[in-house]
Amino acid sequence: MPNVDLPLNELKNYIGISPTPIDLIEFWKESLDELREKAAEVIITSAAFDTPICECYDLNFKGIDGEKIYVKMLLPKNICNPVPAIIEFHGYGGNGGDWSKRLSYPASGIAYFSMDCRDQMGNSGKEYFRSGNLIRGLLEGPKKLYYRNLYLDAIRLLDIVFEMKNIDKKNVVTLGYSQGGAISLVSGALDPRVSKIFSIYPYLSDFKRVWDLDLGDFAYQELKDFFRWYDPQHKNEKKIFETLSYIDVKNFAKNIVGEVTMVTGLVDKVCPPSTQFAVFNNIKSKKEHIIYPDFGHENINGLEDIIYEWALNLLK
Repeated sequence: MPNVDLPLNELKNYIGISPTPIDLIEFWKESLDELREKAAEVIITSAAFDTPICECYDLNFKGIDGEKIYVKMLLPKNICNPVPAIIEFHGYGGNGGDWSKRLSYPASGIAYFSMDCRDQMGNSGKEYFRSGNLIRGLLEGPKKLYYRNLYLDAIRLLDIVFEMKNIDKKNVVTLGYSQGGAISLVSGALDPRVSKIFSIYPYLSDFKRVWDLDLGDFAYQELKDFFRWYDPQHKNEKKIFETLSYIDVKNFAKNIVGEVTMVTGLVDKVCPPSTQFAVFNNIKSKKEHIIYPDFGHENINGLEDIIYEWALNLLK
């Protein structure tokens, strides 16, 4: 079997080596309280994209810092009873994709929301970065981290969806690849109303392990660059990894209530398998791990159909 990390039998017992802050729960409770003290200023308008299959809307709201966040909203036509909702988050440096990408969900009777992550290559925020977001705010402490704000954007979107009258509140789920997989898991940890999570090779986990392996192509390269430019002698290494621990997905895992499906490729050189197993092995709720021995951080044959079947189960 190909291998870039620990043997599979060791991966199944690995729980991570990065630190866990003792005030993690308090930190995020204060962050959520701060978010909910500020108005979301939701604006929903008909989208320019039109299709006979579903209703398409542009949804905009404001994040904790007043940043404009954009979401594609696709609703089934002629909703008579509350419908399930899927909230999808995209991969690092990208955007929510084309409208036509997910028409199968509203066509099947499921509401679908796709959030553009702030300051990446979509319509959220005012800047455009393909990379560099992991280290934004790193010298200023956990409250200034880019991903603190991004996680809170996801929670604000969940709050908006849960307030919609045509949404089945018991069937709101999250979905995502890589960065999106991380956000889908953190969302479920911070909001216990999320009933199910489908996370494909999640990013943002067990940062110290990534460092020790010297893997993490593209996604974690900026961490190496950060040390080279700002801490070349690693005098502040301990503090840096302690700061990152506030956004480390493995540290959220034990607080997830909903049912989790995770996907990992065992030759993933972008988000090393052990960092993903560190998440999965810390989850206490009902869970399933789908493992692909010969795949890395890439499109996986047949996976989209598995995700669609998972979504259809929301209608049962």
